[in-house]
Amino acid sequence: MSHRMFLRSLYRLQNLSRSSSNINPKHAVFAAFQPLLHNRPYANTPQPAASASSVNQTELAKFAAIADSWWDVEGPFKPLHIMNPTRLAFLRSTLCRHFGKDPFSARPFEGLKVVDVGCGGGILSEPLARMGASVIGIDAEEKNIKIARLHADLDPVASSIEYRCTTAENLVEEQMKFDAVIASEVIEHVADPAEFCKSLSALTMSNGATVISTINRSMRAYATAIVAAEYILHWLPKGTHQWSSFLTPEELVLILQRASISVEEMAGFAYDPLTGQWSLSDDIGVNFIAFGVKISQ
Repeated sequence: MSHRMFLRSLYRLQNLSRSSSNINPKHAVFAAFQPLLHNRPYANTPQPAASASSVNQTELAKFAAIADSWWDVEGPFKPLHIMNPTRLAFLRSTLCRHFGKDPFSARPFEGLKVVDVGCGGGILSEPLARMGASVIGIDAEEKNIKIARLHADLDPVASSIEYRCTTAENLVEEQMKFDAVIASEVIEHVADPAEFCKSLSALTMSNGATVISTINRSMRAYATAIVAAEYILHWLPKGTHQWSSFLTPEELVLILQRASISVEEMAGFAYDPLTGQWSLSDDIGVNFIAFGVKISQ
């Protein structure tokens, strides 16, 4: 597929969205991208009912199947590797401002206790540790934790990370508290986002920080994060994301507010196809990240 053909389909999608505010997003995307999709089937994975744990076993199985590829920068996690510097830029800016740290320091997170919830293979945990944070990385998939530990042992600084195969709920039961709780590209894969956020809040110290990055449930997100990324460009395995599991920024703010987290700042991630790089943006229509503060009670 040529870049021109892809842009033409995006233009067609924009016209469809303007023509009717009631248009079904899936129908619009199919109509816009039909010339390119050639009737490719879409994944329709059933979602299990919510339980006391936020773990969604179906989603867990997806990532277990590709766990060995976490540190393959050309593999299925390539988009996260490319996005990592932008995520870290947002974290450096917000956490340093909130905790009174020097953002220009080589180790700006020195003295901060951080938990990386849904850490996967550790691609965010490791740079957080190098920036001075005391990091615990948790993931419900044992294969992810094994990969994370093996890779961290290659670096004396990263080897200080404590990796645990567990859930946020289990850490709450242990009454653990952190200066900063980070859940990056995780909430769209959990069974119950509201309960998950309650656990994140319980792990956050009073006046501590909670940071969540995810994908907006928008027509553009369906077109780019699912149709383009999974079915056209093959950046991700087909079925990685379910559009119905995405949250809008407004929904996330409300869920966090109900969990005693006040969202203070939000930014979007913009992808430049010409450079292949991500940057922070005011556009939260697709990928976005939210910084919140635990309300004192």
